[in-house]
Amino acid sequence: MKNIRIGTCSWKYPSWQGIVYSSENDINYLSEYAQKYNTVEIDQWFWSLFGEKKVVLPQQAVAREYAQSVGDDFLFTIKVPNSITLTHEYNKKKSDPLRQNPHFLSAELFEGFLAGIAPLKDKTGLLMFQFEYLNKKKMASQSEFLDLLKAFIKKLPKDYSYGIEIRNPNYLNDGYFKFLQSEHCAHVFLQGYYMPDIFSLYNRFKDYIHDTVVIRLHGPGREDMEKNTGKVWNRIVASKDEEITSLIDILKDLEKRHVNVFVNVNNHYEGSAPLTIKKIFDGL
Repeated sequence: MKNIRIGTCSWKYPSWQGIVYSSENDINYLSEYAQKYNTVEIDQWFWSLFGEKKVVLPQQAVAREYAQSVGDDFLFTIKVPNSITLTHEYNKKKSDPLRQNPHFLSAELFEGFLAGIAPLKDKTGLLMFQFEYLNKKKMASQSEFLDLLKAFIKKLPKDYSYGIEIRNPNYLNDGYFKFLQSEHCAHVFLQGYYMPDIFSLYNRFKDYIHDTVVIRLHGPGREDMEKNTGKVWNRIVASKDEEITSLIDILKDLEKRHVNVFVNVNNHYEGSAPLTIKKIFDGL
């Protein structure tokens, strides 16, 4: 299936030895990973906002190392820093007053981000904007959110592809998917947490999907999975075979429709992302 790329969310997990890696130590994890898969999600640069005056962006040296570790056919999906996608700074307590993030949808900060990842430009499949759940205190309405996002997108370089992940279930409607079509952005499906399952969403909105789509498999939550695995990610501990069968049906449909697909699998989905990927490949 030439239009479908399946990889993991991040890659440096020593417990993948014997599944992906030859050893736990003294190896180039990404280089060995890229011998088995042709895509991976970079999420490490998402965590970037550490106060109004402290934003951490990627370093070119790291991006260059990543680019040199993979082959010509390899593509990254990269999460844009949360310093750009958060409306407000994180609070330690829910009762703390909201502090507005002055960098929210900052085209200037986004330019700095692109400068940092410049060595990866030819190997970037999609840049993903992940927005948290936006309550009424953070965003008055979906229309306000889309208006702000539209103004921001118009400022972005046209030589990158962009995807949007939202975590407001009520935002997932015809208006949202029409917006993505008009702005030439991909939808990023998230399977997990409190979001509606991607299978019903796909059946409702697949007619809006024509070019590119991302499917991120995350599972219901991190804490239980980390407890069950001890953060050793080399076995399936929460099998989701029925979901995987439904996912395979979606992928076959997208392939027929010539849609470019990135599937990003997290260890937290079943317990071992590489073993989940094997199930998917076996079913295609």
